[in-house]
Amino acid sequence: MAACTDLPFRLIAREKGLGFCFLEMVSAQALARENKKTRRLLQSAPQDRPLGAQLLGCDPANMAEAAQMIEDMGFDLLDLNLGCPVKKVVNNGEGSALLKEPEKAAKVFKAVRKAVKKIPVTVKMRKGFQDESGTEAVCLAKIAQDCGLSAVTVHGRTQRQGYSGKADYAAIGKVKRAVSIPVIGNGDVIDAAAAAALKQISGCDGIMLGRAGLGNPWIYNNLDKVMSGSKGSFYVPTAEERRRTLLKHFELEITHLGEGLAALHMRRIALWYTAGLPGAKALRAAVCQTTDSALIRSLIEDFFDALPAAIPQPQAPLLLAE
Repeated sequence: MAACTDLPFRLIAREKGLGFCFLEMVSAQALARENKKTRRLLQSAPQDRPLGAQLLGCDPANMAEAAQMIEDMGFDLLDLNLGCPVKKVVNNGEGSALLKEPEKAAKVFKAVRKAVKKIPVTVKMRKGFQDESGTEAVCLAKIAQDCGLSAVTVHGRTQRQGYSGKADYAAIGKVKRAVSIPVIGNGDVIDAAAAAALKQISGCDGIMLGRAGLGNPWIYNNLDKVMSGSKGSFYVPTAEERRRTLLKHFELEITHLGEGLAALHMRRIALWYTAGLPGAKALRAAVCQTTDSALIRSLIEDFFDALPAAIPQPQAPLLLAE
């Protein structure tokens, strides 16, 4: 989700039903050094609440310093990233590498919890580093609870799996039964049916969504229905609603990030909203060849105008694991 969940994305998602959102993860070291790019990643607005920040790092003192900065910035929650499987992160001893070093993770938890006085601290992890059983996540979740963390999120894959295979909801259930703090499930939730399966199998207290929200902000209200036990039908947006939302998303990108960066971002955002529709590939190719905002708007309008009247309503466009 790097470079995806920016402020315009979050504002659109909140308008369609998103209740709580995290910024993409930021490096504790970079934040402590007052890195300008890192500061830009933390950009928000008054209507972008409640909002959590996510820190990446493995040095207790550095994590504590950055955590205090996050609290002082006014975020509503701080999450510690122990789930990132990317090699360059793992090779630094960060992210999911800490699943292999529970004693080091405990030092990070304690240092951060001591530094943060007012807001909840949570942790996101994978079910294990290489161990498929979920034992590592259970161990780490117990440590998090003992260190005073408020909740734990578990992605149902190991670091070794990356994003391949299927998320293991039963492993998330093992963590849920092992601790008394809330457990949030994550992985492969692409629609309401997957959310219902995750909740039923794991017994989790909440669901964290990733890529399934790209170009499909209507999914959040549908998942609220699942978590509340609703058996009714779920909302599927029309092609016309996708048009309006995509264009509004573009306008928010321009407002908050400037026309140049907004045009570059549209090379992926336009694909999110149109994937699975006739002509989407040609639209993406055309958008990738220009940075002219007026032309991009025209390309989008022409694309939706050309859709057949009898086209089925589009479903969630990106069927990917978080």
